[in-house]
Amino acid sequence: MSVEMLSTFIILIIATLFFISGKVRADIVAVGSLLLLFITGILTTNEILAGFSNSIVIMIASLFIVGAGIFNTGLAKQIGKQLLRLAGESQWKLFIIIIIVVGGFSGFLSNTGTVAVLLPVVLSICMEMKANPSQFLIPLAFASSLGGMMTLIGTPPNIVISEVLLEYNYEPLSFFDFTPLGLVALIVGGLFLLVTRNKLLPNRQTRRNAQSSLSSNELISFYELQNKLHYVRVTSTSNIVSQNLADIKLSEKYKITVVEIHRRINGRFIGLGQKQLSPYSNTILQENDCLLLFGDGQVVNQFISDYNLEHASKDNRILQEELVSKKFGLLEFFIPPHSKFQNKTIADLHFREKYHCNVVAINKKGKFIVSNIKDVKLNLGDALLVHGDWDDIELLASEKLDVISGADVSNEAKAAYGKGKAPIAATIMLFMLSMMILEIVPTVVAVMISAFLMIITGCIKSISEAYQQVNWEAVVLLAAMLPMATALEKTGGIKYISDGLLSTIGELGTYPLFIGFYLITMLLSQFISNTATAVIFAPIAITTGINIGVSPYPFLMAVAISASMAFATPVASPTNALVMTAGGYSFSDYVKVGVPLQLVLGIVMLIMIPLLFPF
Repeated sequence: MSVEMLSTFIILIIATLFFISGKVRADIVAVGSLLLLFITGILTTNEILAGFSNSIVIMIASLFIVGAGIFNTGLAKQIGKQLLRLAGESQWKLFIIIIIVVGGFSGFLSNTGTVAVLLPVVLSICMEMKANPSQFLIPLAFASSLGGMMTLIGTPPNIVISEVLLEYNYEPLSFFDFTPLGLVALIVGGLFLLVTRNKLLPNRQTRRNAQSSLSSNELISFYELQNKLHYVRVTSTSNIVSQNLADIKLSEKYKITVVEIHRRINGRFIGLGQKQLSPYSNTILQENDCLLLFGDGQVVNQFISDYNLEHASKDNRILQEELVSKKFGLLEFFIPPHSKFQNKTIADLHFREKYHCNVVAINKKGKFIVSNIKDVKLNLGDALLVHGDWDDIELLASEKLDVISGADVSNEAKAAYGKGKAPIAATIMLFMLSMMILEIVPTVVAVMISAFLMIITGCIKSISEAYQQVNWEAVVLLAAMLPMATALEKTGGIKYISDGLLSTIGELGTYPLFIGFYLITMLLSQFISNTATAVIFAPIAITTGINIGVSPYPFLMAVAISASMAFATPVASPTNALVMTAGGYSFSDYVKVGVPLQLVLGIVMLIMIPLLFPF
């Protein structure tokens, strides 16, 4: 063994130990090992930077942007919500639909993104059914990993092994080459979880948390705002023209709140070229201004009569869309302990002047207050329903000592921006899949085109927002680990490991060697990223296949499939960690469910892979 090979193995072992410990971010560990490979003279400058220009890295970064467009426009949530509702009151039907929906989505979208979007939907349905979420959330996470095996872009290990085949001058795997194995894994895994759910899955009560909080549109129904929204126009004969809002005293005289002001531009009709204004006390009203009001219909009619106004719209659906739009949002804020809001009224706080937002309702232990809000004394635990410009709402949410947001403000703002663009996002997604399936352009180019279209069509707010949607830890991890494979090949490490496996397991035959690759990869993926595992083992697998004179495809498929079998620990996959708190799970819950599932799937996959990809 040469000094360079020994150094490479030492660096790889140290990096793996850090990956397993989890005390240092995975991307930092990967970059650190990359720099050590350069310092020790094993790799050149061009070689350590090659990973950052690799097509795999660019494709995965672009897929994050495409996925963000799908999620931000609400397309995934809308489809998922409608499908999950098909369960009715049946818990076993809900269980089956979760497996199918999540597995299907994960074949084309980010596993983590799919779980993040559908998690609050599943929690909400569980609350309605009075079912324990702990019976559904581990299957939700596991189904996302199983579904990701079904297509080329479903999970990074699939992309990695396809690119390795191309590097070694073999025919790369096409988009649906993974589908038969992934489909079998999803069906077998889903049936196993369904049959054993009452025995293996915990059945404990979990409290509602922030992840199950209501979205802006759901809050409209929850607070029953639909019939309290009114749209009125200031006529030329109205005596409030040229007056400011403070002088009219709408709240004191009529218990009405002005939510928004829509001002016509260049005399255009309502809805065309209008400017949306936040209503401040010193706002001067003009002729043809349209006011979005919140209050009881009777008093609004009285206000219209007293000031010679007129109704501008009676379509309640349109009013709700105006309430939550690209510019304006509606969110719930809670009063925490030690908040300076306690024992004060909205008027005492000068809320509108300070935060440039309106409190349109207050929830006091289930009692909704929608009139004379400014004089209501606030107490610990009260919920304020706040409306305003998204930027102002985000500033209010930053006052964490005084208020706690009931939802992720940033995510709600992104969803509002993408509102109404779900059909566009769906078209782009279908266009991308068509380019991949028909092989019109290389896969990486198809994904880049789709990411670009998501940005320029407004499915993603801006290029800055697109960059924020990329999971840079995962991208940098992959880019920094690819040169590790180069170092192993350059120093002879891959051949050394391959020869070692051949001299031990290989003596037993091809099939035992194939089983060995599956088991080793599966074991390592419980503790480190499945992407890093695939990057390390894919070159070894293809070299081993070539050395013994058989097809390398089954060995590579064993690596890809087993790397995605990350069920035995909460750290094995981001989706496992995502549902841990919401489901009230412990480490042992994952072991109890995950290990038997991996054994069952392992037996099935070790039979199916050679049948579909012969040696």
